[in-house]
Amino acid sequence: MLNVAIIGVGAISTSHIKAYQTFAEKCNIVALCDRYPEKAQAKAEEEQLKVDVYSDYQKVFERKDIDMISICTPPYTHAELAVAALNAGKHVLVEKPMASSLAECDDMIAAAEKSGKILSVVSQNRFRTPMMRLKHVLETEKMGPIVHTQVDSFWWRGHSYYDLWWRGTWEKEGGGCTLNHAVHHIDIFRWMNGMPSEVTAVTSNTSHDNAEVEDVSIAICRYDNGGLAQITSSVVHHGEEQQLIFQGKQARVSVPWKVKASKAKENGFPLPNPELEAELEAIYNETPVLNYEGHQGQLYDVLQAIEGKKSLLVDGKEGRQTLELITAIYQSATFGTKVKLPLKSDSPFYTRAGILKNAIHFYEKTNSISNFSTDQITTGGNYETSRE
Repeated sequence: MLNVAIIGVGAISTSHIKAYQTFAEKCNIVALCDRYPEKAQAKAEEEQLKVDVYSDYQKVFERKDIDMISICTPPYTHAELAVAALNAGKHVLVEKPMASSLAECDDMIAAAEKSGKILSVVSQNRFRTPMMRLKHVLETEKMGPIVHTQVDSFWWRGHSYYDLWWRGTWEKEGGGCTLNHAVHHIDIFRWMNGMPSEVTAVTSNTSHDNAEVEDVSIAICRYDNGGLAQITSSVVHHGEEQQLIFQGKQARVSVPWKVKASKAKENGFPLPNPELEAELEAIYNETPVLNYEGHQGQLYDVLQAIEGKKSLLVDGKEGRQTLELITAIYQSATFGTKVKLPLKSDSPFYTRAGILKNAIHFYEKTNSISNFSTDQITTGGNYETSRE
């Protein structure tokens, strides 16, 4: 039985609590920690948890009976908490984004390697049946080389969203929608299609003058084989319709699932290829439905790794690569230049200090409240149904 502590009891902590409760035969939540202990106590009562409540995370790490930590705090705290937890001999599941900078990611990875403990970065949307099925389709290479990818990470957040004390600043949130919302889809895009070789990007803040950070960005990625990808990250899109479309030389596939294949007429115009479409449809459907999805699916993966039954799907190095691509987007948008990947330690955005020095401030944060009266949130779109 693993004894678990959760640090940070904001909205996303509920997903962690539900995941641990799914595996109650293996996990026991024994502590909640938050800078507002009354908030942690309220969360314990709401979820009917018999736990100790702390405001000081060091007291949590000092407990020898705690085996695993979930970190659900603002991004600027992730590295400090994760390194301290790993050094204390705890396994760590840290919410996205992994950290505020690549330098901090490297510190976290080093601490995990030194301690021999598990470090996993939350990428819960990998652990959804449509995503696993699409990944399987791409791995067969039946579509031919991928020539274009479209990533639409469309979210909508009202003006008051950035009133929360830690949101909307480079110092505490580490970035805007590209880092804190599109991280889900950028992670999946990179996992499925690999890291591009260069990035060109622009960012803007169109609707949130109470935030320093961007509320929309557009990036163009190029691969060595000539393939292109476009990534739109947004919190200004009504409807929150999200999709990834992969165009291969022989066919296109996407989440939400849709498949189309073409072959050429004599004059080069398109002719449907129903045989290939049927073959890709069969490959998609042959991938079994996951027993556990979302945070539950990722926790199951972590537990399997702790038990030595498999390697982690999303370890620290995976989390770092996703942040590296996001960092390249910010660097390109800030300086108006094409950015080559991989980024090196001489990148002006490699450290948190470099980010704070160079990042574009669209506005200054004007409001700061401790908490909202509700913690209900949206966590992603419908990946099952195709939009015709």
